[in-house]
Amino acid sequence: MRKHPFIIAAVVILPDHLHCIWTLPENDQDFSTRWRLIKSYFSRKCETISPENISISRKKKKQRAIWQYRFWEHLIKDEIDFLSSC
Repeated sequence: MRKHPFIIAAVVILPDHLHCIWTLPENDQDFSTRWRLIKSYFSRKCETISPENISISRKKKKQRAIWQYRFWEHLIKDEIDFLSSC
């Protein structure tokens, strides 16, 4: 949070995915770094919880089976857009 601050306006955690509404500092649109840091931190913390069937390709890239490789982002433009995102 010190290097890449953001405010969490909302989070919904579902069995197979999650949704977040973040506010980033002005002129900062670096969602990717924040997601990478969150995913890697979480993955390291739960390494011993459950064995995974990880493909050779994912092992080479040091990816965990718990995370989808990509994410979808949407820039909320105004209050109406925000309300429709909740």
